[in-house]
Amino acid sequence: MNATESTSTRPYLIRALYEWCTDNGLTPYVAVRVDDSVQVPREYVNDGEIVLNISYDATSALQLGNDFIEFKARFGGKPREILVPVGRVIAIYARENGQGMAFPPPVDNLTAGASPQGLPPPASVPAELAPVPAAAPASSTPADDRVVHLVPGESPGSEGGDGNPPRPSPSGGGSRPALKRVK
Repeated sequence: MNATESTSTRPYLIRALYEWCTDNGLTPYVAVRVDDSVQVPREYVNDGEIVLNISYDATSALQLGNDFIEFKARFGGKPREILVPVGRVIAIYARENGQGMAFPPPVDNLTAGASPQGLPPPASVPAELAPVPAAAPASSTPADDRVVHLVPGESPGSEGGDGNPPRPSPSGGGSRPALKRVK
Protein backbone atom coordinates (compact mmCIF):
# COMPACT_ATOMS: atom_id res chain seq x y z
CA MET A 1 0.00 0.00 0.00
CA ASN A 2 1.42 3.38 -0.94
CA ALA A 3 0.68 6.84 0.46
CA THR A 4 -2.16 7.54 -1.98
CA GLU A 5 -3.91 4.29 -0.97
CA SER A 6 -3.46 4.64 2.81
CA THR A 7 -6.44 4.93 5.12
CA SER A 8 -7.53 8.21 6.63
CA THR A 9 -5.90 9.34 9.87
CA ARG A 10 -9.18 10.90 11.03
CA PRO A 11 -10.63 7.82 12.84
CA TYR A 12 -7.31 7.19 14.60
CA LEU A 13 -7.05 10.80 15.76
CA ILE A 14 -10.67 10.73 16.95
CA ARG A 15 -10.00 7.58 18.99
CA ALA A 16 -6.77 9.02 20.40
CA LEU A 17 -8.41 12.28 21.49
CA TYR A 18 -11.41 10.38 22.90
CA GLU A 19 -9.01 8.28 24.99
CA TRP A 20 -7.06 11.37 26.07
CA CYS A 21 -10.30 13.06 27.21
CA THR A 22 -11.49 10.04 29.18
CA ASP A 23 -8.06 9.40 30.73
CA ASN A 24 -8.03 13.00 32.00
CA GLY A 25 -11.61 13.02 33.30
CA LEU A 26 -12.79 15.33 30.50
CA THR A 27 -15.99 15.12 28.42
CA PRO A 28 -15.36 14.39 24.71
CA TYR A 29 -17.61 16.25 22.25
CA VAL A 30 -17.70 15.78 18.47
CA ALA A 31 -18.92 18.42 16.03
CA VAL A 32 -20.55 16.82 12.98
CA ARG A 33 -21.55 18.22 9.58
CA VAL A 34 -24.99 16.70 8.97
CA ASP A 35 -26.21 15.31 5.64
CA ASP A 36 -28.40 12.36 4.62
CA SER A 37 -25.68 9.86 5.62
CA VAL A 38 -25.70 11.04 9.26
CA GLN A 39 -28.29 9.44 11.56
CA VAL A 40 -28.99 11.94 14.37
CA PRO A 41 -32.15 13.56 15.75
CA ARG A 42 -32.78 16.30 13.18
CA GLU A 43 -34.52 18.53 15.72
CA TYR A 44 -31.11 19.10 17.38
CA VAL A 45 -29.33 20.07 14.14
CA ASN A 46 -28.43 23.77 13.93
CA ASP A 47 -27.19 25.29 10.67
CA GLY A 48 -26.48 21.83 9.26
CA GLU A 49 -24.28 20.84 12.23
CA ILE A 50 -24.68 19.06 15.55
CA VAL A 51 -22.41 18.71 18.58
CA LEU A 52 -22.62 15.34 20.33
CA ASN A 53 -21.44 14.32 23.78
CA ILE A 54 -19.71 10.94 23.26
CA SER A 55 -18.64 10.36 26.86
CA TYR A 56 -19.14 7.01 28.56
CA ASP A 57 -21.89 8.49 30.76
CA ALA A 58 -23.83 9.94 27.80
CA THR A 59 -23.67 6.93 25.46
CA SER A 60 -24.35 3.23 25.34
CA ALA A 61 -22.62 0.71 23.07
CA LEU A 62 -20.17 3.33 21.72
CA GLN A 63 -18.09 2.11 18.78
CA LEU A 64 -15.42 4.38 17.31
CA GLY A 65 -14.75 2.52 14.07
CA ASN A 66 -12.70 3.44 11.01
CA ASP A 67 -15.83 4.21 8.99
CA PHE A 68 -18.53 5.11 11.53
CA ILE A 69 -19.08 6.35 15.06
CA GLU A 70 -22.06 4.41 16.42
CA PHE A 71 -23.83 4.63 19.78
CA LYS A 72 -27.14 4.88 21.57
CA ALA A 73 -28.03 8.02 23.52
CA ARG A 74 -31.03 9.81 24.99
CA PHE A 75 -32.23 13.08 23.55
CA GLY A 76 -34.98 14.72 25.60
CA GLY A 77 -35.42 11.41 27.46
CA LYS A 78 -36.04 9.47 24.25
CA PRO A 79 -33.50 6.76 23.28
CA ARG A 80 -31.96 7.18 19.81
CA GLU A 81 -29.48 5.26 17.72
CA ILE A 82 -26.75 7.52 16.36
CA LEU A 83 -24.65 6.74 13.27
CA VAL A 84 -22.04 9.23 12.10
CA PRO A 85 -19.67 8.56 9.19
CA VAL A 86 -16.17 9.44 10.40
CA GLY A 87 -15.70 11.72 7.37
CA ARG A 88 -18.55 13.94 8.63
CA VAL A 89 -16.76 14.70 11.95
CA ILE A 90 -15.33 18.22 11.79
CA ALA A 91 -13.92 18.42 15.34
CA ILE A 92 -13.40 16.53 18.58
CA TYR A 93 -12.67 18.45 21.76
CA ALA A 94 -12.96 18.42 25.54
CA ARG A 95 -16.01 20.28 26.87
CA GLU A 96 -14.19 21.56 29.94
CA ASN A 97 -11.20 23.26 28.30
CA GLY A 98 -11.84 23.23 24.53
CA GLN A 99 -8.64 21.32 23.78
CA GLY A 100 -8.94 19.02 20.81
CA MET A 101 -8.65 18.99 17.04
CA ALA A 102 -10.65 20.25 14.09
CA PHE A 103 -10.63 18.55 10.71
CA PRO A 104 -11.19 19.91 7.21
CA PRO A 105 -14.93 20.04 6.57
CA PRO A 106 -16.27 17.51 4.07
CA VAL A 107 -16.78 18.83 0.55
CA ASP A 108 -20.32 18.06 -0.51
CA ASN A 109 -23.63 19.53 -1.59
CA LEU A 110 -23.91 21.43 1.73
CA THR A 111 -20.85 23.54 1.01
CA ALA A 112 -22.15 24.11 -2.52
CA GLY A 113 -25.27 25.78 -1.08
CA ALA A 114 -27.81 22.93 -1.14
CA SER A 115 -29.20 21.42 2.03
CA PRO A 116 -31.08 18.12 2.32
CA GLN A 117 -33.15 19.45 5.25
CA GLY A 118 -33.98 22.75 3.53
CA LEU A 119 -31.67 24.60 5.93
CA PRO A 120 -29.47 27.47 4.81
CA PRO A 121 -25.92 26.39 3.96
CA PRO A 122 -23.77 26.06 7.12
CA ALA A 123 -20.56 27.89 7.85
CA SER A 124 -17.45 25.81 7.23
CA VAL A 125 -16.84 25.53 11.00
CA PRO A 126 -19.31 26.00 13.87
CA ALA A 127 -19.31 29.52 15.33
CA GLU A 128 -17.86 28.33 18.64
CA LEU A 129 -15.02 26.70 16.68
CA ALA A 130 -14.26 29.63 14.35
CA PRO A 131 -10.60 29.90 13.38
CA VAL A 132 -8.42 32.48 15.07
CA PRO A 133 -6.71 34.61 12.39
CA ALA A 134 -3.02 33.78 12.05
CA ALA A 135 -0.47 36.60 11.92
CA ALA A 136 2.20 34.37 10.38
CA PRO A 137 2.86 34.54 6.62
CA ALA A 138 0.96 32.07 4.45
CA SER A 139 2.70 28.80 3.71
CA SER A 140 2.46 26.60 0.65
CA THR A 141 0.21 24.17 2.61
CA PRO A 142 -3.51 24.64 1.90
CA ALA A 143 -5.43 26.00 4.91
CA ASP A 144 -7.65 22.88 5.10
CA ASP A 145 -4.59 20.65 5.63
CA ARG A 146 -3.27 22.51 8.69
CA VAL A 147 -3.64 21.08 12.17
CA VAL A 148 -5.89 23.18 14.36
CA HIS A 149 -6.10 23.16 18.17
CA LEU A 150 -9.11 24.32 20.14
CA VAL A 151 -8.41 26.92 22.80
CA PRO A 152 -10.77 28.84 25.09
CA GLY A 153 -12.15 31.99 23.46
CA GLU A 154 -14.78 34.58 24.30
CA SER A 155 -18.32 34.16 23.02
CA PRO A 156 -21.54 35.57 24.42
CA GLY A 157 -24.30 33.17 25.43
CA SER A 158 -24.25 29.41 25.60
CA GLU A 159 -26.48 26.50 24.82
CA GLY A 160 -26.78 23.33 26.83
CA GLY A 161 -28.49 19.99 26.85
CA ASP A 162 -28.01 16.78 24.98
CA GLY A 163 -25.94 17.17 21.84
CA ASN A 164 -25.51 20.93 22.21
CA PRO A 165 -22.38 22.98 22.88
CA PRO A 166 -21.43 23.18 26.55
CA ARG A 167 -22.35 25.81 29.10
CA PRO A 168 -19.40 27.55 30.69
CA SER A 169 -18.40 26.00 34.00
CA PRO A 170 -19.37 28.05 37.09
CA SER A 171 -15.71 28.53 37.98
CA GLY A 172 -14.52 28.90 34.41
CA GLY A 173 -15.11 32.59 33.62
CA GLY A 174 -17.52 31.94 30.74
CA SER A 175 -15.13 31.34 27.84
CA ARG A 176 -16.00 29.16 24.83
CA PRO A 177 -13.68 27.11 22.61
CA ALA A 178 -12.13 28.75 19.57
CA LEU A 179 -9.60 27.49 17.03
CA LYS A 180 -5.92 28.28 16.99
CA ARG A 181 -3.87 27.30 13.95
CA VAL A 182 -0.67 25.37 14.57
CA LYS A 183 1.79 25.24 11.71
